[in-house]
Amino acid sequence: MNTLPFKTLFSTSLLTLGTAFVVSFSSLTFAESPSNGTLNVYTYDSFSSDWGPGPKIKANFEKECACELNFVALDSSVGILSRVQLEGKSSQADVLLGLDLNLMEAARKTGLLAEHSVDTSKVTVPGGWTDTVFVPFDQGHFAFIYNSETLETPPTSLKEIVDNQNLRVIYQDPRTSTPGLGLLLWMKSVYGDDAADAWERLASHTVTVTKGWSDAYGLFLKGEADVVLSYTTSPAYHIVAEGETKYQAATASEGLYPQVEVAAMLKDAPNPVLAKEFMAFILQPGFQSTIATGNWMLPVVELDEKLPAAFNSALKPTKNLVLPAKEVAMHRSAWINEWLDATTR
Repeated sequence: MNTLPFKTLFSTSLLTLGTAFVVSFSSLTFAESPSNGTLNVYTYDSFSSDWGPGPKIKANFEKECACELNFVALDSSVGILSRVQLEGKSSQADVLLGLDLNLMEAARKTGLLAEHSVDTSKVTVPGGWTDTVFVPFDQGHFAFIYNSETLETPPTSLKEIVDNQNLRVIYQDPRTSTPGLGLLLWMKSVYGDDAADAWERLASHTVTVTKGWSDAYGLFLKGEADVVLSYTTSPAYHIVAEGETKYQAATASEGLYPQVEVAAMLKDAPNPVLAKEFMAFILQPGFQSTIATGNWMLPVVELDEKLPAAFNSALKPTKNLVLPAKEVAMHRSAWINEWLDATTR
């Protein structure tokens, strides 16, 4: 989680990178009386943090609903799904915010989610959007980021990253991180049945595999790796927040793997009326306008306000590599085991 390109950037002076704050299950807090106008939204911690889009979204939604929006912070997108699976029908969540394409089918199979009535006809994700359970709220593509001042000849393909033994690589664990899971599917899209051998080659020059995005990116910024798994929009953060242009996204001739983050409401939501209102609000300017410089991802609808110019230079994929969601749900565990076996030989 994300999620986001800079979903876990902390503010110590202005905006500097820190480590992700993990909220334990025992420390989760809920409004005592959801029936009195409180909406509980499970999300990942950096989304609701002071430096994320959460505070602005909370203020914007509360102006419209005359209610209280209560974000319940979990450590990752995977953590959101795990938590609601554990709680089942007794969950106090009204809405889940922060799953992605690769977790949708697993979430759908819980039987805990309700259909929405949101008009998604203006959603701009590739291929459009017709899903009746999930509503998208941001989008981007995974990419490896490098420092152009220290890496004179950056990789131009995923295969080059895998095979260049002199390239120090850091990425995230697919069991705990959506970027890590994204790389797992990216590798599977490119290598197919040869993915295990590719993972083994990559492991020989991988510095470390981190639990989440924040730790990985922090190590990269300290010079511990030549490339780190992140997002094509990550350089925009450095340009906008720091005036720094040395961080770039490496091209990948095979194509890039997309991420679309989504929300869903629960069938047994304590406050179903507010849940429906919030689901519709997700595609409105009060939500979407916070995404670019709050989550450092791209909005999923066209906005009247233009994005910062830094986003214009974001790497554009020559091809979208997308595995069918049902195939991902069916084989995710096996592919994770394949990765684990290959990288621990």
